[in-house]
Amino acid sequence: MKHFSKTRRGKNGHNARGFSLVEMLIATVILLIGLVGVAQLVPTSILVNQKGRLDSTSLVFAQKELGQMLAQRLTSTSFLEANGALCTSACSLGDPTQPGVAVGSPLIWFGNRPLIDYSAAPVDNYSFSYTDPNDPFGVTYDVRWAVVTTVNNSTIVSKRFFVGVRQLGGQGFVPAVTLDAMVGK
Repeated sequence: MKHFSKTRRGKNGHNARGFSLVEMLIATVILLIGLVGVAQLVPTSILVNQKGRLDSTSLVFAQKELGQMLAQRLTSTSFLEANGALCTSACSLGDPTQPGVAVGSPLIWFGNRPLIDYSAAPVDNYSFSYTDPNDPFGVTYDVRWAVVTTVNNSTIVSKRFFVGVRQLGGQGFVPAVTLDAMVGK
């Protein structure tokens, strides 16, 4: 039985070990193809990261606005926005003379989920635009809301808030965020 050796014999009969130049070139080409593929993923990952940041910023801003509204007394019909973004006069918190009706920005229903209708014009005192001074991208947000007041014997017993925030301008598409919460006695 013969054993074949993986070593090569050089001209003077010594064993030569290592890679040939052709093998090195093939390995280098394969490595370069892999590096170019990975390098093309870097701009895509940066874009996805930026979109995620803008989307989460919209959500956080909507949560802050909703928190301000929920912190008001049920009998309050307006409040002053804490971030310095001002409504035309004061930001409205519904109309107790219209119980059970969504007052403010129009809503559309997608299945059982209420969404702020951004195709309609903004409603005074139920919307404002806000540019965060700390945002490095200088993005402006369109903030809108609607309120449904529930009344029992002329006493306000609950309010349901629908708060929506969407990015204006900017690069690419970031979907609008709509939050829905209720407060009551």
